[in-house]
Amino acid sequence: MYLTQSLHRAVQHTPDALATLYGERTRTHRESVDRIARFAGALRSFGIGDQARVGLLALNSDRYHETLFATWWAGGAVNPVNTRWSSKEIAYSLQESNTRVLVVDDTFVPLVDELRALWDGVHTVVHCGDGPTPPGLLSYEELVAGHDPLEDERAGGDRLAGIFYTGGTTGFPKGVMLSHASMLTSAYCGLATTRTVSPRGRTLHCAPLFHLAGLAVWNNQNVMGGSHIFLPAFEPTAVLTAIQDLRPTSLLLVPAMIQMLVDHPAAGDHDLDSVEWMGYGASPIAEALLRRAMARFPRAQFAQGYGMTELSPVATHLGPEDHARPELLRSAGRAVAGTEVMIVDPEDREVPRGAVGEIVVRGGGIMLGYWNRPEETAQTLRGGWMHTGDAGYMNDEGYIFIVDRIKDMIVTGGENVFSAEVENALAQHPAVASCAVIGVPDPEWGERVHAVVVTQPGAEVTAAELRLHCKEFIAGYKAPRTVDFCDALPLSPAGKILKRELRKPYWEQAERSVS
Repeated sequence: MYLTQSLHRAVQHTPDALATLYGERTRTHRESVDRIARFAGALRSFGIGDQARVGLLALNSDRYHETLFATWWAGGAVNPVNTRWSSKEIAYSLQESNTRVLVVDDTFVPLVDELRALWDGVHTVVHCGDGPTPPGLLSYEELVAGHDPLEDERAGGDRLAGIFYTGGTTGFPKGVMLSHASMLTSAYCGLATTRTVSPRGRTLHCAPLFHLAGLAVWNNQNVMGGSHIFLPAFEPTAVLTAIQDLRPTSLLLVPAMIQMLVDHPAAGDHDLDSVEWMGYGASPIAEALLRRAMARFPRAQFAQGYGMTELSPVATHLGPEDHARPELLRSAGRAVAGTEVMIVDPEDREVPRGAVGEIVVRGGGIMLGYWNRPEETAQTLRGGWMHTGDAGYMNDEGYIFIVDRIKDMIVTGGENVFSAEVENALAQHPAVASCAVIGVPDPEWGERVHAVVVTQPGAEVTAAELRLHCKEFIAGYKAPRTVDFCDALPLSPAGKILKRELRKPYWEQAERSVS
């Protein structure tokens, strides 16, 4: 298994079909692969090969697509950089992974001097933007034009394909090592379970490609054939326009993006009927929001993928047929083909069906380990199972229901409260646009259930009304005792709510903290 295999297949089967579309720029498979082979030649001249790292600090584009493939074509490994990080966080990931070649676009050119000052190990910086190439940087297009095509290294199997840094919100990020085999196994097993893209389909990429959720959908379309439409980033109006004008057949959105899209004032004015498949994941989704999305995209089949970077990334799917069963809408689905999922107690013993425990996963998509962290790798992969840190339960049919991150569980008055259950109840109130539930210090209860709520435009609701509303769906001790209202929730680049940021002001002066 090697990730460039799909390129050879595409050139053999459909050389003149569309491969990529970015703005006004289009490439056929024949053109795209030729450019990839030439840029790979440039990378080889910079010493890239034998799993050497190439960093990508850029928004989505056709050149991002080409750089990923060119790195693997040359035998290297990618380091897709989180575009929301500070310069210090970026420099840390580059230094720790010994990334020597960095590809940047126009948006991130202003960071180059600071990054070099923080770590001088990056000896080559390539500018892949559309503006003029600044002094001291190399032009992507000139490198493509100036190098002969390199023969594909066809490096694959258990060789390192990339180091994907997770988070950065709880201290220094961890580099997850994924192989060619793990990334392709995840794609094959996911597609064998739920056909999320079609061979002649068009995937619209608006979720960031540095994130494994976005990259997985990109990988799926590569495996199946078809073409890619790239938007630099998610912006509701641009996405609605792209769907109407460019007619993509599939796209992936995280719940925060889905909400911004389906609740956009102009959503009803756009033709969205080309979308045959809508994937979502990366964070929990409220049932109320999911139902609004299904109504907005009536021709689309909805599929949820649950997983994490360490799983390359998919562990379970909730397929389109499952979405027809209301009792499963809160489920993350069942294990994809080739994957085992189990719920265990703190001693790694399987718990009875319906009992809450930690979700663990075993299969071909599991990471090689954490870069330079052997002890943490051994702990996370103990017994051959990937310990996700997510709390959930399995029903009698094998469907997984995620109740929370284990570390996010609220213990109030000796009772365990899982925030996802409270959030789902809150989200069903018509005045609630989005919400997050956390535990905050309480002198009587130890922790109390606290909600942070963003209301729908023009809507008014009180904390007492929300508490009363929640009691219609969940036990009284689970209803939020206090509520804050805000204009927006803090989000990570992957669209996950940063609960750590919400907790910080409450726990800074406390004797203990949660994270």
